[in-house]
Amino acid sequence: MGSILECLPQGSRVAILRLRSLGDSVLTTPAIDILKRFRPDLRLAVMVEDQFRAIFESNPDVDQILPPKLGAVRSWRPHLCVNFHGGNQSAWMTVDSGAKLRAGFGHFRHQFIYNVRIPRAQEILRVDRTVHTAEHLASAMFHLGVPAIEIPRAKLVPPRAPVNQAGPMAVIHPVAATPKKTWRHEGFVAVAEHLRKSGLEPVFIGGSRDDLSGYRDFRTIRDAPLSEIKQLLSTASLFVGNDSGPAHMAAAFGLPVVVIFGAADPAIWGPWRTASEVLTAPGDIADIEDAQVLDALTRLRVHA
Repeated sequence: MGSILECLPQGSRVAILRLRSLGDSVLTTPAIDILKRFRPDLRLAVMVEDQFRAIFESNPDVDQILPPKLGAVRSWRPHLCVNFHGGNQSAWMTVDSGAKLRAGFGHFRHQFIYNVRIPRAQEILRVDRTVHTAEHLASAMFHLGVPAIEIPRAKLVPPRAPVNQAGPMAVIHPVAATPKKTWRHEGFVAVAEHLRKSGLEPVFIGGSRDDLSGYRDFRTIRDAPLSEIKQLLSTASLFVGNDSGPAHMAAAFGLPVVVIFGAADPAIWGPWRTASEVLTAPGDIADIEDAQVLDALTRLRVHA
């Protein structure tokens, strides 16, 4: 008997349940890329919350973007439903899909839902180490039948052709989901001043609830649509920021990135497939010194 993917009829529909989180959504795209390379005939739909749908918009591998509502996956009529989220909501969405084949990782709750159980990534990849999130998600495709290949960079497509900038630009994301993941305001100001002297225009970005008033001496973009941030990053020369979703977006565009980590493990959430510097401290994120970040910029050949 062949693999799951080898047994799918030509032109079969596949639903991938992602649901949420910016970084997770970005790091799902290598798995989708791998699947589509192996079976370009498949029609793929991704279920994701509206605030993250821009990650998958214009992606040539994705045929449909579905809202996380009951009936949405069933209306796609998938032959195979792959749950990448693993929570209660996505479990019931998997049931509601009506798919004959329902795949989920073996550590997910509600195992009775899945008739295709995906082992740990370490087992699939035959490694004895911590795996990156991109590897974890891509390993599911190898288990389903894609021959093992090098896992590519995440794939983002800007909404339109890049516009000409007045000059080279560095995007700085000085905020994060929690204080433990947020580096000092004064440190980001020092980095921005350094970059300005080097000839890069610093551009600070943040969400609707983020206070960027402390960066008023620089260009700031607050509460912009995700599609606009995608466009901005596609034209940038550098990214500096906390461990967060925009860092993964920047890596997807191949930008050199400096990412400052707090509580998360860089082996799991570090920049994927791009020139990068990752900074951590044994204690608190505030213990990371300005000089460490400036030295990281120098190693990436960004000089004052």
